[in-house]
Amino acid sequence: MHQNHQVKPSDPFTFSRTGITVKNRSVLAAMTNKQSHEDGSISDQEIRWLSRRAEGGFGIITTAATNVSKNGKGWDGEFGLYDDRYIDKLIELVSSVHDNDCLIFAQLFHGGMRAPESLTGKIPISASKIPCKESSSGFTYSASDQDINSIIQDFTLAAERCVKSGFDGIELHGAHGYLISQFLGRKTNLRNDAWGGGIRSRAKFLIEILRSIKKLVPKSFIVGVRISPEIEELGISLDDSIDLAKILRDEEIDFLHLSCWDSFKRANQYPDDPRTLTQWFTNNISDLPPVISTGGIWSAVDAKNVIDQGADLIGVARAGIPHPDWGKSLQKEKYDPPKPPFTAKQLSDADLGDVFIDYMRNWKGFVKNEQ
Repeated sequence: MHQNHQVKPSDPFTFSRTGITVKNRSVLAAMTNKQSHEDGSISDQEIRWLSRRAEGGFGIITTAATNVSKNGKGWDGEFGLYDDRYIDKLIELVSSVHDNDCLIFAQLFHGGMRAPESLTGKIPISASKIPCKESSSGFTYSASDQDINSIIQDFTLAAERCVKSGFDGIELHGAHGYLISQFLGRKTNLRNDAWGGGIRSRAKFLIEILRSIKKLVPKSFIVGVRISPEIEELGISLDDSIDLAKILRDEEIDFLHLSCWDSFKRANQYPDDPRTLTQWFTNNISDLPPVISTGGIWSAVDAKNVIDQGADLIGVARAGIPHPDWGKSLQKEKYDPPKPPFTAKQLSDADLGDVFIDYMRNWKGFVKNEQ
C-alpha cells in the first residue's frame, strides 16, 4: 500500500529500478496538439511547446502520442517514430528539454480503429472485426498473427529510435481507446486465440511489446505504461485493470500511469465505494510500480491530494497549457492558477501555435470567444 502523506509535490523522486532521479513530482502528460508536419517530422513549434514547459520547471515532459507505424496515424499534425529520418530533429527536442534539468519520455502508440482510413489510406486494424466509423467498409480489419508481430516490431524499433534520440524513457499508450486498449477491452477484443479471452490473454499484445522493447533498450532506459482504469464502451472494467496492473508489476515496468480524467471521482464500477480510481490501485496492490495519476489536477492543493491518494507523480495536461511554469510553481503550497477560459493571446504567450489554439477551441469553454 502506497502511503505518501509526508511527501510534497515539489519533492524529488527516484525511479527505483534505474536509480534515475527527477527533480519534482510534476509530469506534463502527453497532449494532442496537431502542430507537427504532414510527413511525420516534429515541428519547431511542437519542440517549442514542450521545451517551454521544461523551462517552466516540470520534472518530466511527455511528448504527444507518436505513431510507431505509418498506418497507425490518428490525426493530422502528429509526429511519427516509424522512420530513422526523424531522429535528428528529435535529438534537438531532447537536448532542449535536458538543458532544463528535466526528463523526457516519448509516448508510443498505434491508433488501431482510431487511425482513420482518410489519413492512412488503409482500413483501420484492430484486435477484432468490429464496427468502425473511420473505415469505408464500416468495420475494422481483424489483425492476423503476422500483423500483430509486425506491429510489436514497429513499437520495438520506435523505442530504439527513442534511445538513439536521447530520450530518458517511453510511455506505452495503453489508454483512451487506441490499439493497445482495443486488445485489452472485452467488447473490442473478441478473439478466441492466444491474443484474446481472459485479461491475461487480452494483455498479451501489450506484454509482448514490453518484453520485446526491454530486450533491446539499455537497462537505464525507463519503460512505463499508461492505462485507462475504466472504458465502458471498450469493455475495460476496473477489476480487469487492477488485474492488469498486477501483471504489469510482475513485468517490472518502471511506472504505471493512470488516466483518470478526474482524479477525485469514484469508480463507475463501484459508485458506493468512497475510494478514488487511484486509491483502488494504491490501496489494493502490493509492490505497485511508481504511479502517475492524471485527471483534473489544477492547483497545488489538488496535487498534494493526489500524492496523498498514493500517487508518486502528478500528471497534468490542461493546467500545463496556459501555465507553462506549473512545475516550478508547485513550490508554493497555495498555488491556484486561473482556470479557463483563456484568450488566444494568453495561449500564444504560453507558446501555443495557432493550430494548437484552434484545436483547443474544441474543448468547450477553454478558449475565450472574442468575436
